[in-house]
Amino acid sequence: MTGSKSASKEMELTQDLLSQLTRLVVIPVIEITDASLAEPLADALMEGGLPCAEITLRTDAALEAIAWIAGHRAGLVLGAGTVLDRSQVDRALEAGASFLVSPGFNPDVVEHALARATAMLPGCCTPTEIEMARSRSLEMVKFFPAEPAGGAAYVKALAAPYASMRFIPTGGIDASKLDAYLGIQQVAAVGGSWMASRKLIEGRQFETITARTREAVEVVARLRPARGVGG
Repeated sequence: MTGSKSASKEMELTQDLLSQLTRLVVIPVIEITDASLAEPLADALMEGGLPCAEITLRTDAALEAIAWIAGHRAGLVLGAGTVLDRSQVDRALEAGASFLVSPGFNPDVVEHALARATAMLPGCCTPTEIEMARSRSLEMVKFFPAEPAGGAAYVKALAAPYASMRFIPTGGIDASKLDAYLGIQQVAAVGGSWMASRKLIEGRQFETITARTREAVEVVARLRPARGVGG
């Protein structure tokens, strides 16, 4: 019974996450090296019209940045990326992440995240990995690394046999490639660092981050007018 309740709760969370990310469409992927910059970064993204971020656990400042944003900017949909082991699952959730993203499909990590009733987006780029996700009732996965693996054409081909699966391509994507990916019905959202790159954050170029975020939102409004931010 407990397992059934946990699975039901996880499915509810996944559905809620799918709804939010489908509405937002673009996810800024963040590598932050100074947690004191979490506040202006979050504000720049929100001012640009995109209240969302996946903060990767690639730096020592990541968890502190997640905790600050979770505690002070509740309106921002906040995830933790590059989650590689059980310990990172636990620490990211304790910091306040509302969803988790991993670069690959590690069954131990995925199952631990699901046992904690959180929304998990494992990285998949093969039919085998998608089958593994489906066997755990996941309905949305990260497609990584998108551009090196074959780009939008490969995503489209991979998605064809899996009508119910939704994909979030990430890896090598920038504003010029949004059209190609968002033209695929099963692409729920696209992740990328071009809006708020590590260089821009470290250089405190928050006006540029806001401008790039706003440009991405405008592209989404054109390509998916009924589903974009504010839609």
